[in-house]
Amino acid sequence: MQIHRTSLFLRWVLIADAVTCFASGLLLTLGAGILGGYLGLPEELLRYSGISLLPFAALLVYLATRENLSSFPVWTVIVLNTLWAIDSILLLLTGLVAPTELGNTFVVAQALGVAVLTVLEYFGLKRSARVTAVVS
Repeated sequence: MQIHRTSLFLRWVLIADAVTCFASGLLLTLGAGILGGYLGLPEELLRYSGISLLPFAALLVYLATRENLSSFPVWTVIVLNTLWAIDSILLLLTGLVAPTELGNTFVVAQALGVAVLTVLEYFGLKRSARVTAVVS
């Protein structure tokens, strides 16, 4: 398994991902009852989504603070983020929920935000690989 020196760019993207996961996780976990009415999404879906984001945020902070990383944990984050974004859109397309217009906007906006962070994490990983190649 190849170890890479973690680029500053990747660290900042992981931190940004962690901060947004933590903030969203708290909002969804603690505000699920209120948000559910405005968004037209089930309270349980919002609460469990929020709860799932909190340990993920902790993992992201842990990874961001490592000076060296193998590519596996970063690829894991990329895959999980990709699945989150795809599943968010699929949730709307399946008709399993009946969100309000605000709910639709919320789900699409957070999916796009996650997708952007995912792309930035990919570029950060590639930049980390280049840093290792230059140092070696």
